[in-house]
Amino acid sequence: MRPRRRPFDQTRPAPRDTTRINDAIRVSRVRLIDDDGAQLGIKTTDEAREYAYGKNLDLVEVAAQADPPVAKIMDYGKYKYEQEQKAKQARKHQSQIQVKEIKFRPKIGIHDYNTKKGHVERFLNQRAKVKVTIMFRGREQSHPERGRDLLLRLADDVKEIGQIESQPLQDGRNMVMLLGPTKSAGVKRDAEDQNTERREEAVQGDRDGQSPAPADDAQPQPGAQVVEEEAKVR
Repeated sequence: MRPRRRPFDQTRPAPRDTTRINDAIRVSRVRLIDDDGAQLGIKTTDEAREYAYGKNLDLVEVAAQADPPVAKIMDYGKYKYEQEQKAKQARKHQSQIQVKEIKFRPKIGIHDYNTKKGHVERFLNQRAKVKVTIMFRGREQSHPERGRDLLLRLADDVKEIGQIESQPLQDGRNMVMLLGPTKSAGVKRDAEDQNTERREEAVQGDRDGQSPAPADDAQPQPGAQVVEEEAKVR
């Protein structure tokens, strides 16, 4: 009985470093470059290797196709680390476009509409695209214009931070529109709103922690209590 085949593992292995350094360089001669960039001319590989070891550095083949191959003196471990950090920073600064989805019903109430519109605005301010879907049920499918009008109304309400990238399009029982952020959309506005709310909460907290001063006519006048006591004695 043949053994069952294992599912194919689509995970890509980490790229293997094929750079030849030190003893892995098997050619007889190399064109040597010093660690400061100075050209040292053509040397035997053994001489170049000993020269690198004398500086407590590595001999690294940088141009294998040249004749003879070019090798450079360097700290290869430090070089690899710097390259990894540069690649990490490049990935970090790459703009990653996310697509969020929010769904409406054609007969949505005003309160639910405003709530979902707030979600759309938040997504756009996060520089994400928003896929807006109108879900039709039953006889609602016979009035697609209601869904289209709702989508265009939403697009008009968020036009300052969102623009239509894909016009409303019927897709089976759904109608879909894609909104993309404009240049004025961004998380900075959200951060400013949060700072404003925090300042207002802090002011409100200070007010709540202090009792209001009584009005002038609500304060007891000097001698009033003495008059009342004398009246009781009489």
